[in-house]
Amino acid sequence: MNTLKKIKILFFVVVLSPIYTSCKKDAPPEAKPLEISVVKVLQQDVRLESEFTGQTFGQSDIQINPRVDGVIESLNFNEGSLVTKGQLLYTIDPLPFQEKVHQAEADLAEMQARLAKTKSDYDMMVPLAKMNAVSQRELIAAKSAYEAAAASIKASTARLQNSKIELGYSTIVAPISGLIGISKVRVGDYVRPGAASVLNTISDLGDVRVRFTMSEQEYLRIFREITKKDSSLKGAGKSISLVLSDGSVYPEKGKISFADRQIDPTTGAVTFEAAFANPDQLIRPGQYVKILVVTDVRQNALVIPQRSVIEMQGIYQVYVVGSDNKVDLKIIQVGPAYKDGYLVTEGLSANDKIALGGTSLLKSGSVITPKATEWQPGKTEN
Repeated sequence: MNTLKKIKILFFVVVLSPIYTSCKKDAPPEAKPLEISVVKVLQQDVRLESEFTGQTFGQSDIQINPRVDGVIESLNFNEGSLVTKGQLLYTIDPLPFQEKVHQAEADLAEMQARLAKTKSDYDMMVPLAKMNAVSQRELIAAKSAYEAAAASIKASTARLQNSKIELGYSTIVAPISGLIGISKVRVGDYVRPGAASVLNTISDLGDVRVRFTMSEQEYLRIFREITKKDSSLKGAGKSISLVLSDGSVYPEKGKISFADRQIDPTTGAVTFEAAFANPDQLIRPGQYVKILVVTDVRQNALVIPQRSVIEMQGIYQVYVVGSDNKVDLKIIQVGPAYKDGYLVTEGLSANDKIALGGTSLLKSGSVITPKATEWQPGKTEN
């Protein structure tokens, strides 16, 4: 019997050993902790900017209007080019105005001849009247004719000057140096004076103006803040940022030039104008841009990346990393956005560590391998 038991035991050992070894090899390896990027909660002074939509204008946008009527005879510039002050732009057919000048010159010559005759007659009458050779009535008539001729000289001279001015208006020159636009008229078009008759517009692009509106409530809040003693917003109007339509930030800083004298009763907004240098003439009139104005300054604010925040039905949460590398999902209160971050008003402390997340495998209570990451608002993560 003992021999038989030994054989059975040996059989079980031989048969079950490979099975046991196979089960041991197939056991899953222990899971490694997830490697998650971790950042510190920043504490810093934050200058919050409000965004407004604005439209650009040239430093001077001068409309070119005709001052006499007539047919456009020539265009003497390249549309969309730079022109200089005094440069010839348009000519209106001058023949009608030259004819007026010639007629006025003839009238003046006639009046000068009449003046000479009446003066001679009057000079002859004076000594004769003293000798009673002519009546006082005749003397007075001669004097009146002379004075009337003198007055006619002044009127004729004025008409001649006016005719020359009209002739001068038949050539239209640039009132300022700047960029000229597309002509509204062509050679052969008939034009006449009037505010609605615009030939072209010249814009001085040395500096540009941007007009934007601000709500009455925002204006009142900022005004009250600026008027406080030692306000942190003092000087904010001298560092205005401009964002172009492609999302790029214009390199030059601007400053607020003025605010309108009244709040528009139809919109409840006040209009502001900011001035920007335009050395490369990148900005042109008529562009729609965004204006960024510092409207609030938060001292020692807590800032975290927006991508670290989980938002669900108005509740904001972040994964806080403990000293044991275990994460805890925590509800926080967020304030305004700041660049690519949020200001945190409740729920976190300075230098707390939070996970950037980005994976659905991360859960509250998970142990992670933290990967320290430097982060600054508006800057690419390293």
